[in-house]
Amino acid sequence: MPSPVQSNARDVADAYSVDEFCARHRISSQLFYKLKPQGLMPVTFSVGTRVLISREAAAAWRRAREQASQAQTATNVA
Repeated sequence: MPSPVQSNARDVADAYSVDEFCARHRISSQLFYKLKPQGLMPVTFSVGTRVLISREAAAAWRRAREQASQAQTATNVA
């Protein structure tokens, strides 16, 4: 019987560090911290001194960025 495919633990993590989030989304941490005060990055939470981003917040951020991009494209076409 074939063994199940094992996932990388980072792929199924419930929360990501800022560096892990940035690596997964191919953005720099500098860009993350530049856009965070503008409300253009996902919601974060702290555990001790660590700043984390939940998997759900990352997904919501991707959806929001996609919608903003589509709205901008529609505005440019009109």
